[in-house]
Amino acid sequence: MTDATAPAAQSWKVTLPCTRAEAEAIDGDIAAFAVMDSPPVLMTSEADEDQGLWRLDAYFEGRPSPAAIKLLKTLVPSAAGTKPLVEALPDEDWVTMSQQGLAPVTAGRFHVRNIATDPELPGHVNLLIEAGRAFGTGQHETTAGCLAMLDRMRRVGMHFRNIADIGTGTGLLAFAALNLWPRARAIASDIDPVAVEISADNARANGIMLGDGLGRLALVAAAGGNHPALAGRAPYDLLIANILAGPLIELAPSLCALIEDGGTIVLAGLLDTQADAVIAAYRAQGMRLAERADRGDWPTLRLRKRPSIGWKRPRRVNPAARGEAPGFGSI
Repeated sequence: MTDATAPAAQSWKVTLPCTRAEAEAIDGDIAAFAVMDSPPVLMTSEADEDQGLWRLDAYFEGRPSPAAIKLLKTLVPSAAGTKPLVEALPDEDWVTMSQQGLAPVTAGRFHVRNIATDPELPGHVNLLIEAGRAFGTGQHETTAGCLAMLDRMRRVGMHFRNIADIGTGTGLLAFAALNLWPRARAIASDIDPVAVEISADNARANGIMLGDGLGRLALVAAAGGNHPALAGRAPYDLLIANILAGPLIELAPSLCALIEDGGTIVLAGLLDTQADAVIAAYRAQGMRLAERADRGDWPTLRLRKRPSIGWKRPRRVNPAARGEAPGFGSI
């Protein structure tokens, strides 16, 4: 007999131990799960820093089948023989739960709060990114590294007028860029329409004006850089991409094609062991490494585009045209 007063458990979590190498290899959608109507969300984290222990958490909508758990175990061979921890979660937003109680983060001139009741920090640009359904609260070294890199670029006198933030998550990095270069036009994209919705809410909460004009932020749901709304505003003099090493390498040709000669791209979301491969992919597209800043195991890369050597890049037929490309629609 069930307890009628207990909250219904709709989501389930499966936890397995893993090595750091296995955690690094899980860097995006797993093809074997793609056929599922609701593929799990996979998250890896360091369980014990002193002993170098890592863990894989897989979040399922509904109780995972034995076949799904078996498939999950193939991602972490070191866990062979280990019984996975399978647990039901209450009917709550586990992303929000995981982010509640996070301490504010200060990076460069930026102070990012995740709880509205936390006090602002005088003398800083204070941004509020409350825990919610999208990632990118400023807590992770990759996001904080990008904030610090953008701040440093402004301090040395760099100026930008046309900015793109690819894989924006909560919109935080786009907000920071517009605070640094308030006369720029900016667009932020994410493959997840929910992230775009959350970014719009966060923009309003932080006084960021939405739209297509100077000092405003346009938002679009898009995979990579080949969406007409992104191509229609190219070329950019600053592009930010804080995603993962695998997608960064795959997207190198399309992202670099969006950058004007002499333009800057800031990359993050990669581990130090992946930096050489990412740099090589962008060097092959005419970029050169201008700066690298590491926060723990997570580097932030600043690259600059060399003069054109013959590849094609998007250009507006009418440079005076503003706004989204005709026929634009979210994907």
